[in-house]
Order: sequence, then structure tokens, then C-alpha cells
Amino acid sequence: MGEYSKEDIISLLNAKGKDILSLLSTAESQRSTNKITYSKNAFLPLTDICRNECGYCTFKKTPDDNEARILMNYHEIFDILNEADKYGCKEALFTFGERPEEIPEVKSALEDMGYHNMIEYLYFICDETLKNTGLLPHSNPGVLKKKELNVLKEVNASMGLMLENTSSRLMKTIVHEKSPGKDPKLRIKTIESAGKLNIPFTTGLLIGIGETVEERAESLLEIKRINDKYGHIQEIIIQNFKSKPGIPMESWKEPSVIEMIKMVAVTRLLFPNTGVQVPPNLNNQNVQVFLLAGADDWGGVSPLTKDFVNPEAPWPELEDLRKMTEEMGLSLNERLPVYPDFISSKFLSEKVLEKIDSF
Repeated sequence: MGEYSKEDIISLLNAKGKDILSLLSTAESQRSTNKITYSKNAFLPLTDICRNECGYCTFKKTPDDNEARILMNYHEIFDILNEADKYGCKEALFTFGERPEEIPEVKSALEDMGYHNMIEYLYFICDETLKNTGLLPHSNPGVLKKKELNVLKEVNASMGLMLENTSSRLMKTIVHEKSPGKDPKLRIKTIESAGKLNIPFTTGLLIGIGETVEERAESLLEIKRINDKYGHIQEIIIQNFKSKPGIPMESWKEPSVIEMIKMVAVTRLLFPNTGVQVPPNLNNQNVQVFLLAGADDWGGVSPLTKDFVNPEAPWPELEDLRKMTEEMGLSLNERLPVYPDFISSKFLSEKVLEKIDSF
């Protein structure tokens, strides 16, 4: 089957019984390799202050929180990166709350360091990472303008932004009603702008936040539309909502394993040549089954830092991940934060390419 219509996708996502087994078999056959990849990284949340208030989030803090990280300074960042070098990490994952400089405390901290906004500061940190460590920057800075993406391209091996879902309806629900940056139009525009600039990009969907099967299908098709046009999406993450104590969505039901398996399988069918990732730390008991659905990447796994977005879910030990992968008849292979097909002057700056050539 070549092209899939919206109706085709909905039918597959609604598959039951033996049709699920058929779906998995077809999807796995579309995976182009027996190599399952991961990126050894260090996760650095430059600030956990954010303009959004998502119903599922425990990452965001307010400035008056005693545990709030207003802004990581140079020494804090490079103490971690220098340690990451010793572990052989190759990815420096930089993330922060969206447009944190809209909050006075963050703006003041930036100005004290001589920066007007987070993009200026992030550029400096990424540039210093390239100059002084053995790691490649991969940044997830939220919704950005095209000119901001263009600035960051010079010092990033890849970048990312979760689409989550294309449904504007979710903006009126507990999920995103207090999150202006989660407007799907803004996120789509950012992903498209990255495509116009040939930035190797990771995006994905968040499953179980109140979206319908139809909206899941529409979201996959939107990512496909963008990638068919620009060809810059290196990886798609299918991430499951996890309930956490204290969040507004604490009582919400998590998506079932079957729902997730079908989402991964359909994603593989739509994107036979794109990485499909399922976060292993959010699926400890079921992670192997996603390999049967065509997944081929475990994403960033850190031997040093925790998952600050999901702090209750520790990364698996690399040796355990290797055993789980090999038990399925597949091999575990480390990769850079930029996929091999994107290591060229079309997608990467001379500065980043020189760094990769030095490895």
C-alpha cells in the first residue's frame, strides 16, 4: 500500500484482534534496518520557568518556588558537560520553558549576564559547547521565529519541537487552555520554518491528552505534509501521556499499550525512512513490543543526568537496553544527535560539520 488517506489511517488506528497483528507485521517489515539507535546525552534544562501552564507538566516552576531554576550559569552548565565528556556523551540536549524571558526574574538574570533574550544566551552556550567539549548541541527551545531558528542553526547539529497534536480544540481544554505556545498553528509554523532552513528536526505526538483517533490521524498527516515538502524531519517521537501526582491531569487515564503500539505502527507505515522513537523510560515494562511495531530509536539516554521532564522515570541502563534490544534479534547502536542522512552542507553549518569531522 503506497499512500494512506485519512480514512485509511483511522481504520488502522481502530484495528482490533488479528488486524492488529497484521498491522504490526506490515509495519515491522517497513523498518529499513535491524539497527536500533540511541544518543548518549546530557540533559541540561537552562531554566524551568515557562509562559505555558500545560495540564500534564511537572517541569515548569514559578520564580517563587524554592526549587526553581531561574537560569543555569556558565559554570553550572560546563561542569555537567565536562563530566559528560568523561562518559563519552555526544549530545548536549538544551531545553527550557517557552519564552522564559517574558518572566521578569528570567529577563533580569539574562540582562545581568549581558543578554537580551534566551536565544542569545542559548547561541553562546551552544557555541561554547562546540568549541570546548566533545558534544554536539541539540536544542528544544519551543516556538521560534524563522530568524531565530536561522541564528541557532549555526551552532546546532539538530533541533526539535513536539507538535503534540494539530487539534485547536485542545486549546480549550485542561491540557492547553493556559498555554499560548501550544497553539498548533504556531508549532506548525516553527516546524515549517525549520524545513525552509534545512534544519535536521525532531518532532512528534503526545498520545493520551484528550485527542480523538481522527485527530491523531490528522496530526500524522500534517507532519507528513511538512516532511514531504521539506524533507528535514529526521525523527518522530510517539510519546505516551503519563499521570503524575499534583498535575491538573492527575486523574486522567493513560493511553493503553495497544493504542501506543498502533500509533507507532501507523507512523512507521507513513514514514518508512524516518526514525520512529518511543521513550524507553516511559515504557519500562512494554518497551520491547514497540520494536515489533517498527520503532527503530530509543532517543536520548543519559548516563549522567535525569529526564527533567519526567523525573519520576529514570533512564534504563545502557546494558539493559542493549539486552532488551538484542533479545528481539536486533542490535543497539549509538548515533549522533543528527542522523547520518543529514550530515552534509545542505543541513549543517560549516562549524558543526567541522566538529563532526573531528570525531
